[in-house]
Amino acid sequence: MSVEAAIRDKLNRAFAPTRLEVVNESDLHAGHRSSPGTGESHFRVLIVSSAFAGKARVERHRRVNEALAAELKGKVHALAIKAYAPGEELV
Repeated sequence: MSVEAAIRDKLNRAFAPTRLEVVNESDLHAGHRSSPGTGESHFRVLIVSSAFAGKARVERHRRVNEALAAELKGKVHALAIKAYAPGEELV
């Protein structure tokens, strides 16, 4: 399973989101000193889930990071997160 597919699968199972976007941005970092060159190291996530209702931004990010702990310890070098509850304005 690709890293992108694993991220998508784990976030779907953990949060049952109403909206989920997982974007692989690794190609934007190809050749950078800190880039591992795997093609699956840098990701951007937009997730909307009722699990985030009433939670501060830092708590939302913490929960996403916990769900993706294995990927963050291994293949994922960078993860940008936008996490919202339904009805919140997407920025």
